Amino acid sequence: MKTLTETGITEEALARLANCPSPRLREIATSLTRHLHEFVREVSLTPEEWEAGIEFLTEAGHITDDKRQEFILLSDTLGLSATVDIIANRGGAGGDATESSLLGPFFRKGAPTFLNDADISAGAMGEPIIVSGRVLNQRGKPIARATIDTWQASADGKYDLQQPHPDEMKLRGRFLTDDDGRFRFRSVRPSSYPVPADGPVGRMLRALGRHPYRPAHIHFMIAAPGYDTLTTALYLDGDRYLDSDAVFGAKQSLVVHIEPSSGATASAIDFNFILNAATR
Repeated sequence: MKTLTETGITEEALARLANCPSPRLREIATSLTRHLHEFVREVSLTPEEWEAGIEFLTEAGHITDDKRQEFILLSDTLGLSATVDIIANRGGAGGDATESSLLGPFFRKGAPTFLNDADISAGAMGEPIIVSGRVLNQRGKPIARATIDTWQASADGKYDLQQPHPDEMKLRGRFLTDDDGRFRFRSVRPSSYPVPADGPVGRMLRALGRHPYRPAHIHFMIAAPGYDTLTTALYLDGDRYLDSDAVFGAKQSLVVHIEPSSGATASAIDFNFILNAATR
């Protein structure tokens, strides 16, 4: 039987992965094991700190259910989700293609389909806005019949899933671009909002001296045959949390100016989305 040292135990743990039948799983487990062991050595983690970490993860599991995923929230607030997203999209983000952004936890399948110029607010109160633009390829040609899913928070920073009647879909919808790749819909201006901060992740943020807020934004998922599906969001210029987004989702190229209202005309956002030709 070997006498294990603080470095020798790492080599022994790695050796026990040698017979893993999946090369990719072996690669991931090997790197994860190596980095975890190195982390413990680097910070000289104490048994009490290790136990506190286990308790934190256990609490995250207990609070997670079919409507709340605390581990995704943890990943988001550590910047891990954003890193995975950037790496996943780096191969096809050439030229002027629109950058991706996080899907977030509030996407819902089965959103109502609207004709262009429809109002998705479903009676929600707030400053009226008009959102329009085109969906183009990297040569600047319009993509007709592209499917656009959009969803957003309300003027008080809540999604429909967080409202008293979560089965009612509001501030979300699906559109098809016209022959010129154009889309247009009406809504209300969203607000910045905090991620759920009443659980272990919120406690972690407070301990680290961080706030839980996301800047105001509107989500989009755009799909068309022959193109990679784009999941992104438009972030409203001037929001105080643009440079400190709690989940690291805001990107400079996705910040949009709202043209102020003029008389009977609502405030407006106009943005052209550029899709990558299919790479998968």
